[in-house]
Amino acid sequence: MPEQSSATISRRSYGYLAWFGVAILVIALDQLAKYAITRHFTPGEALPLAPVFNLTLSYNRGAAFGMLNQASGWQHWLFTALALGASGWIAWLLPRHRGQRLFSFALSLIMGGALGNLVDRFAHHGYVVDFLDFHWGAHHFATFNLADSAITCGAILLLLEGYIGKHGHASGNTQ
Repeated sequence: MPEQSSATISRRSYGYLAWFGVAILVIALDQLAKYAITRHFTPGEALPLAPVFNLTLSYNRGAAFGMLNQASGWQHWLFTALALGASGWIAWLLPRHRGQRLFSFALSLIMGGALGNLVDRFAHHGYVVDFLDFHWGAHHFATFNLADSAITCGAILLLLEGYIGKHGHASGNTQ
């Protein structure tokens, strides 16, 4: 068996830590954006930035796109358990799939988004801060945030990775 340098062994053993860094970056950017919005906007205040896009501060007790927003409060614990469970599962998966770049990147985005919204649920007494408001005329899409965007992008990348893997194209696997 050929000798391996300690740097090579370290890259193989700890290469997955970069994926945790991606999740931390998502959390940091999400929280920074939410902090800025809550400091400069009042709930419902909108700043038009494009004909189809506003920054609008809103608070959401539910999940992405306002699902379960009107529930009586139990959804806080459901979404807390889901965020912690999904993040724990992802933390378990990342070291085992560290060479699968697209898969690991997608999982990192999902973990960062889930934990970013979890921070909100505790910092804002069960609410999540939303501020990205896309609309067409008077018809508004549900307001969302960077964490929701990261989760959505991660899910799309997982689907793409599954499609690439199923059809035998390059998957970015370096193992």
